[in-house]
Amino acid sequence: MSNRYSPEVPKIHATAIIEGDVTLASDVVVGPWCHLMGTLGPLSVGAGTVLRSRVQLEGPLTIGEHNVFYPNACIACAPQDLGASPDIAGAGVIIGSHNVFREGVTISRPKTDAPGRIGDHNYWMTNSHAGHDCVVGNNCVFANASSLAGHVDVADRVITGGNSGVQQFVRIGRGAFIGGLSGATQDVCPFFMVLTVNHARAVNVIGMRRAGFSTASIDAARWVFATLCRSRMAPKGAMEILKTRADDPIIAEYIAFIESSKRGIVIARGRHEKGE
Repeated sequence: MSNRYSPEVPKIHATAIIEGDVTLASDVVVGPWCHLMGTLGPLSVGAGTVLRSRVQLEGPLTIGEHNVFYPNACIACAPQDLGASPDIAGAGVIIGSHNVFREGVTISRPKTDAPGRIGDHNYWMTNSHAGHDCVVGNNCVFANASSLAGHVDVADRVITGGNSGVQQFVRIGRGAFIGGLSGATQDVCPFFMVLTVNHARAVNVIGMRRAGFSTASIDAARWVFATLCRSRMAPKGAMEILKTRADDPIIAEYIAFIESSKRGIVIARGRHEKGE
């Protein structure tokens, strides 16, 4: 095993432990009591990344540029599974650039042969968690104590509220919003807002506007929501209606998402309040 971190890096605190196959860019900052463990697999940290203190990183792990890790973040540690051995490296985790991992964030390494992946410009608040084999896109925000179970797939610009939960193998479409104290055990369509467990209540219009979508695209998403969640049609009938406008890119995205779903999708259930 080699230890390839540069002895010329000026900001590796004396209390940090760096062992095994570890590569650090020349301007990485490693704060007090951090542990970088490259004994199970290679660990590399890109330029401009800061480990503030007490950060645990385990290989195999690749971290891009300009990420910030706050105290007690544990990244690419063993899966939280009774049958998972902490001594098996697995495929590891690949993290992009410009992410922030606040205090106590945990990202587990995978059980399968494919690496877990975190994209760019994501903000993970205190004690948020992504289980083994998760794939997360870009520009997402996970509020305090948000929890993604194993094998969850999260697209771009997703927001989860505090203490929300997503069950294993669920997919969250781009721009979706999951409110605090709520969650999903089925797939959440793009731009849908889930404000109680498995109840799609509205379209994330504010999120679409912030992402630069046109009024026509927002209206298309609203029409899809009304067709799926307000028309009281059976899902098969609602899909046939959607396909009459399949030439619209937004509507085509919904059709493709729904047709590829293995768990079914979250829709509105029961009577809705006046004005929703």
